[in-house]
Amino acid sequence: MTTDGEHGFERIATQKTGIQWTEWRRERVRILLLCLPFAVLAITAGVVPLWEMAKISVSESQFVTGGFTLDAYETLVTDPYYRSVAVNTIWFAVATTLGSLAVAVPVAHALEKYDLPAKGALVTVISFPNSLPGIVAAFMIIVLLGNSGVLTNLFAVFSGRAPTSLAVATSVFGLYVAYLYSMVPRSLLLLRGTYAEINTDAEAAARSLGATPWQTFRYVTFPQIRSGVVGAGILTFRTALAIFGTVLILKAISPPVWTLQINRELANGFDIQMASAMATVWFVFVFAATFLGLRLTDAEVSI
Repeated sequence: MTTDGEHGFERIATQKTGIQWTEWRRERVRILLLCLPFAVLAITAGVVPLWEMAKISVSESQFVTGGFTLDAYETLVTDPYYRSVAVNTIWFAVATTLGSLAVAVPVAHALEKYDLPAKGALVTVISFPNSLPGIVAAFMIIVLLGNSGVLTNLFAVFSGRAPTSLAVATSVFGLYVAYLYSMVPRSLLLLRGTYAEINTDAEAAARSLGATPWQTFRYVTFPQIRSGVVGAGILTFRTALAIFGTVLILKAISPPVWTLQINRELANGFDIQMASAMATVWFVFVFAATFLGLRLTDAEVSI
């Protein structure tokens, strides 16, 4: 449906440009105008900084971009310390992803397949970590599992051991719990949407033919949510790679993960070339991993 204003715009545009404005062209103009604010933001806050960051990473000068060198990238490849940082980052992100999916799939199944009391409140509580900064999540783990943590003191009472010997907040386990607490709601967000699209008639048919709940899930439900599981895995994996605040507070893994090491490169000596090279590698890796992962699924996880 066109308006008088659009017809006026069409006449003026046709007179000035000599181009016959059709509905197809008007639609393209509308799309352009709707997307223009984000396009400007993406270019100024995304593309331009990324390009400058890549230039800095190969610059020979520290404070101005000049010359060309691959020394920073060579160090990332040949230095055992940086290789350890990369390995730590990846295995921790993979472990977090697998753990998050193992927790999130049953919870999504329970939320979408059963009539639960106070379901709205339950979903709000489960989704709450989505709004938590990583630093706050880290403090919560310290309150729970630190030297004077609630669970630490509880275990100390029953075991008779000193609370300091039971505190795990700043251990790899404590960091893993903090990661899981932050990542499970993100997996749930995608999985619940996938569950909403399941063909329930096929499940009812399987049950009527004598399939057990497990057989119904394995042979009917899971094939329908597989793309959602893969999508949730991609979302969780790349988010786990980007976590910074939680690691900054807990400092539980050594060598540190990639994001914390970038911070150290800037804080200790302001090695901006190395920090830029690490940030560039992180961006390329996450982009490539997401792109390859999306080829395995039709889940709607944007790059």
